Amino acid sequence: MIIMMHFVDMTMSITPTVTHVIHDGGGGQVTAVTSLGDDVFVVRHDKSQQVEVYDAVTSRLQRRLSVPGLGRSFGLAACASNKCLYASDYDNTSVHRVDLSGSNAVTRWSVERRPLGLTVNNAKNVLVVIRDERQIQKFTTHGTLLQTIQLQPDVKIPIQVAELSNGQFVIIDTGTHHRVYLLDVKGAVVRSFGGMNCPVDLAVDEDENILVADEFNNRLLVLDRSLTSAREMSVSVDGGLEGPSSLWYDKSRGRLYIGEYKGHRVIIIDHLKDYTASQV
Repeated sequence: MIIMMHFVDMTMSITPTVTHVIHDGGGGQVTAVTSLGDDVFVVRHDKSQQVEVYDAVTSRLQRRLSVPGLGRSFGLAACASNKCLYASDYDNTSVHRVDLSGSNAVTRWSVERRPLGLTVNNAKNVLVVIRDERQIQKFTTHGTLLQTIQLQPDVKIPIQVAELSNGQFVIIDTGTHHRVYLLDVKGAVVRSFGGMNCPVDLAVDEDENILVADEFNNRLLVLDRSLTSAREMSVSVDGGLEGPSSLWYDKSRGRLYIGEYKGHRVIIIDHLKDYTASQV
């Protein structure tokens, strides 16, 4: 039986303090963000075949990484263990891997049609959401396919995924009902949460609370790992949130990054132990 929920407890909202804001500098809409140490990696909706690298402390642009052949990317993830950066390529059905150990060498491998979100799981494997085939594909760091999970018909337009410690998956669907789904290890739907307007990205903290970017509602929602409760995370930033489109949580630093499609900014919240406390 599939349980659907869409209640948000607005009386228990969370309001962390914004530490820094990276402005666009003419770059345009942010489609994905990630970090490694104090380096913040940003891709924008401009087909520049580049990844911008900012300093998280000063918010200044440090350099640009060239990624030849990179089309529109809606998935970006850094891996400290493998010392690399992964970027999905929606236009060219591939994933690009950038070596961050010094060479900046770029390799890439093919995936199924229209890859969107991309994350790294606890085993340091790469999870890629395939929109057109409605699949999750799992790869090693060098692109060897480990697993393909076919999604059930309930999930119409998969956008982003995260794998929990128990092997279950949380996936965002911007199809008819705009929902977040909890899937079992084989991809079957366990529960879903709705009441959103274009959820586009998610990030998971140490306690596996799930933060969701609800883009058209200009808000962030915090869901528990079973999708049975939700509350809003209010972000006090000039003009309010403007189309939050990408999320990244650096667990080692307790640092949250929020990329905006409409506002063209990356908002940084530091010293955030988890999503259930305003600030620690």
